[in-house]
Amino acid sequence: MIQLDDIDKKAAFILEGYLVRKDLVRTFSRQFPVPTYVVEFLLGRYCASIDPDEINEGIEIVQRQLLDRTVKAGDEELFKSRAKEKGSVKIIDLITVRLDAKTDSYLATLPSLRLRDARIGSELVSRHERMLTGGFFAEITLVYDPVIAQEKNGRPFGIEAIREIQLSSRDVLTKLAEARKLMTTDEWKSLLFRSIGLEPEKLSERQKNAILLRIAPFVERNYNIVELGPRGTGKSHLFQQISPYSHLISGGKATVAQMFVNNSNGQRGLVCQYDVVCFDEISGITFDQKDGVNIMKGYMESGEFSRGKESIRADGSLVMVGNFEVDVEHQQRIGHLFGPLPQEMRDDTAFMDRIHAYLPGWDIPKINKELLTDHFGLVSDFLSECWSQLRVQSRVNSLQNRVFYGGALSGRDTNAVNKTVSALLKLLYPDPSMDILDADLEWAVRLAMETRRRVKEQQKRIGSAEFRNTHFSYVMGTEGVEQFVSTPELHSENSIGGDPLEPGQVWTISPGGMDEHIGLYRIEINEGPGAGVKILNKPVPPAFKESMSFAEQNLYARSPHLVGDKDPRQHEFSVQVRAFDAAKSGAKLGVASLIALCSALLKKSIKGGIIIVGELNLGGSIETVHNPVSIVEIAIEKGASKLLLPVSTRKLLVDLSDEMATKIDIQFYSDARDALLKALVE
Repeated sequence: MIQLDDIDKKAAFILEGYLVRKDLVRTFSRQFPVPTYVVEFLLGRYCASIDPDEINEGIEIVQRQLLDRTVKAGDEELFKSRAKEKGSVKIIDLITVRLDAKTDSYLATLPSLRLRDARIGSELVSRHERMLTGGFFAEITLVYDPVIAQEKNGRPFGIEAIREIQLSSRDVLTKLAEARKLMTTDEWKSLLFRSIGLEPEKLSERQKNAILLRIAPFVERNYNIVELGPRGTGKSHLFQQISPYSHLISGGKATVAQMFVNNSNGQRGLVCQYDVVCFDEISGITFDQKDGVNIMKGYMESGEFSRGKESIRADGSLVMVGNFEVDVEHQQRIGHLFGPLPQEMRDDTAFMDRIHAYLPGWDIPKINKELLTDHFGLVSDFLSECWSQLRVQSRVNSLQNRVFYGGALSGRDTNAVNKTVSALLKLLYPDPSMDILDADLEWAVRLAMETRRRVKEQQKRIGSAEFRNTHFSYVMGTEGVEQFVSTPELHSENSIGGDPLEPGQVWTISPGGMDEHIGLYRIEINEGPGAGVKILNKPVPPAFKESMSFAEQNLYARSPHLVGDKDPRQHEFSVQVRAFDAAKSGAKLGVASLIALCSALLKKSIKGGIIIVGELNLGGSIETVHNPVSIVEIAIEKGASKLLLPVSTRKLLVDLSDEMATKIDIQFYSDARDALLKALVE
């Protein structure tokens, strides 16, 4: 028997009858071919207690029912025989139904019995429409009619009764709200994690945040979220095993009729039937019609879709999960974080704009035995019923006069952040009358802004100017200080810091051109005996090769003014350029390249936090930068504290906002020597 802690005791005090030991769930779910919520449905019926004797008695009943009513591989004919001999048999199975137009009747499919043509009455079908759209697990009474068996093409098996594997009581939210009042926020979070089978003590704060975001679509209507990350983190488990209100679409073709509405018979699709529709292995999903993605975009925006004359409203949330083949840093270097999505979605900024949150799947650990809990958690059907009822509520009013968003958020950004905040607060505060603590409110706002900003950052990488400003911020209260929210992956170990770099290393920004966007680079040069400049990149980007050639010739021609009595022709320079954005050509990096050469030769470091921008020609003249405002904004975003620009750009910075101008120290240089003196550590 496990040792009960304070959370177990508090939960048991008010939630007796709705708790189950999660180690028991794992034991049964491994033994029988049914989802977790089916096992918990039975355990909740017979073992929802903390009394050891009651639990043991209930376990025996559950064991017996699962043995008697679940069909293991190879036992199909045995159960069919029982139905024939006894007239009926009860089984637990996934039931789906289709309309047979030839006979004008409905036929049920029971996969565990490999039965595809069981009779089922229209009344049962209309009472349980989800059987027509992917089906659900239920306790099914299967009957056998020997008279029909004698008929030609007769269908002797029929469905007499269905009992959904779902909680029958509707007064569940009150119970949940009462329990929440007895717990602190941290205790309540721990109970939620245990309820989905995880032990919170084994999780970091970022891991906890990511897992709570996973749950958000269950409590928020029309909530669109993407999660991409490594394999084995349990992405599909939550949507397949925990709640009967969610439906998982595994990789393959998704039909418009299946998702939205079947025009031939008017049957509503998955988004109307389920609270959450999850696309598993999203990279392999395709629609059967060319306009499938457009229909989905329209639905993601408004919660409505039109097929024919009728406009249909639904509130099913869309979740898209998939795997990264590479690490996050590399993915950002070669493209953007939506790269694993299908081709028709991955570069569509309009589609991205409808994503309310990008969940960082790489923050969630791979599921192993150590992460699983042995404590009590809420029974899944109770919890999923509560989540479903919470969907009609909102917590956006909690933000009024308490949180003020910064000017960088567009209308869609505000809506996305509001929906995420609302979902997170509903998970933490199921009772709308409870006072929400400032710390919890700020936590929800920061998490919501981070996950929405991650979407905007990818839009910006694709190059759309309208998504340029991603500096999300908020103010708590009327007297609060403006707080900026970043995405951690933008500030990796390779981000610009305040410490001086090694000699020969320089941060720079390419202003881009007609065929390429602005991009951050780091030039790294090592000096040694020999002669000439050797670029190590394979292949060498032609544009960077040209800039480095200009820098090399200027170093040779003006060495007395730049490096004193040192002779650069007596040294070999090994050069590597590293790109940190989608841009890779290294165009117009001449000034930074020259300063990096000088720094390596002089063995002096460049100041910390500085970015050097500019191109020079063979004659040593500095070229004008055409888009200095964008460069300043990028420099601020990348964490730079100082920016060196050609003096010719001064007049072009009149459009720079006062807010941006105060966030970075902009200095101007007249020539290469001036830039070098201002860049070197004194």
